This record gives sequence, C-alpha cells and structure tokens, in this order.
Amino acid sequence: MNGLQKEQIALLRAEGKSYTKIADTLGLSINTVKSYCRRNNLGGNAAIMSDSVDGTFCCQCRVPLNQTIGKKQKRFCSDKCRMAWWNAHPEDVKHKTIRSFTCQTCGQSFEAYGKRERKYCSRACYGRSKAVRHE
Repeated sequence: MNGLQKEQIALLRAEGKSYTKIADTLGLSINTVKSYCRRNNLGGNAAIMSDSVDGTFCCQCRVPLNQTIGKKQKRFCSDKCRMAWWNAHPEDVKHKTIRSFTCQTCGQSFEAYGKRERKYCSRACYGRSKAVRHE
C-alpha cells in the first residue's frame, strides 16, 4: 500500500464509507483496509455530525459523540455518564411490568419491577428469612 492509497482510505472513511467499498474502490484486500484503519484510529467509528442535540452529544456531560454508522445511536460517552444520568432521572425509566407482592417475612404489601417470583420487600427481610432461629 502506498502513501496515496493511505490518504484515500482516510478520506473515504471520513466520508463514512465502509471497509468493503473502500477496498473495492482502491483495489485492496478488505483485511488490509481494516488493519490500516484500526492502526490509525479510523476503525469502526465514523463521525456523524448534525445540528440536532439528540445523538450528537452525551446526555450527561455534553461531550461530542462519535456515532457508528449502521449501529444504534449512542446517548452517553461512557458507562459512568450513563449510570449518573439514569440515577438523576429515575422518572424517565419506563418500567412496563410493575407488579404487586406481599413480603413473606413481614407481610407488608409492596410494588416492584422485575421477576414474578419476588418474595421479599427488602434485603433485610430476605436476611431475616434466612437467619437461623434458635428456639
């Protein structure tokens, strides 16, 4: 691969072209194109720039995001930002299966999201149910 082909690969990746299209255009092996892109940080991320706020910036820290073409759009730059945002916005969680239960230890009624087999209202009640009783 010569210098001109390397420049063309970088330009075509910046335009959002796939490895296959670049390889066909330049007459190279797809694996050669992939290897070059990965070594030079031109890998799977092709930046999508748009004026809309959704999908372009992290919802938590407002850092610009690199979107991958053909994949689900990212909303967060990291797991840390994702968890911080969800902890700060619990009302935005769309739980579809909230069920009513009665705790087997204390008898209190409670609502919870998740499993149908839920038996205890808290970890404390679970611990009390498993405690060894000496009588």
